Amino acid sequence: MRTLVIPPAAKRDENSVQMLSAWIAERGLHCTLNIGFFEAAGHTEAKAWGILLADLVRHIGNAVAEERGTPANETVAAVTASMQSELDTSTSGAVGEFHVGHD
Repeated sequence: MRTLVIPPAAKRDENSVQMLSAWIAERGLHCTLNIGFFEAAGHTEAKAWGILLADLVRHIGNAVAEERGTPANETVAAVTASMQSELDTSTSGAVGEFHVGHD
């Protein structure tokens, strides 16, 4: 099993909240999602997740730029196009269960 580090800011901030975790396992994508957090804070769940995912794509663009030298805006455009294509016509079919609860 190969895990990622917890970001230093999340360790420093006692009010930090993990919003998602994604794993590729058993030939598929497996996720844990903190559904309901945004709504409980007075925000529209779908809109807030859209903002979070857009920020995540920007982080991917910045990371690829730093690691590979590809301009961030090119990676963001490629990820966005790939995401829209996958949303329009799924190549993998997202299936699974949602379990309420946190460790």
